Amino acid sequence: MIVDTARVPRARYTARGEAVLVDWGEYAAAVHRWELITGRPAPYPTQPGRHGRPVLAPPFVEWLMGLPPGWVTTEYLGLPRTAQLRALGNGVMPAQAAHALRLLLDDLTRLHQPPCCPPPTTTREAKARPARARGGSTRPPDSTRASTAARGRRSATRSRR
Repeated sequence: MIVDTARVPRARYTARGEAVLVDWGEYAAAVHRWELITGRPAPYPTQPGRHGRPVLAPPFVEWLMGLPPGWVTTEYLGLPRTAQLRALGNGVMPAQAAHALRLLLDDLTRLHQPPCCPPPTTTREAKARPARARGGSTRPPDSTRASTAARGRRSATRSRR
């Protein structure tokens, strides 16, 4: 599918119902792609704030995250604009969460698969007892140990210091 990235700005409707032209600038192609993916047009990105200046509109953030309309911004929840933005800001995009879970499950299945060809072991390694059975030592089985007398002399020297 070929997407025309050179688009003219379209009229959007503000919270008051006024038609206003939105120029997405360099983001026009991305906004258009996301409109095609979500299947709905982009809501107006700002709304008038308390002092008349434009502020970020929660329905726009909800649309950016790919959530269904009204997921956080529905009237019956009675959330103020700041609480809506806080909830959206602390949320996770469903597509991002699905991708993360897919990656995690792929890693887990790879970890729990039996090895196709275990590395060959020598008879000495195969006969060696595990570290716990040797009393917790992690020393390789073929390393030399100091004699009991030599260990006693070393500990006596340390205690005199």
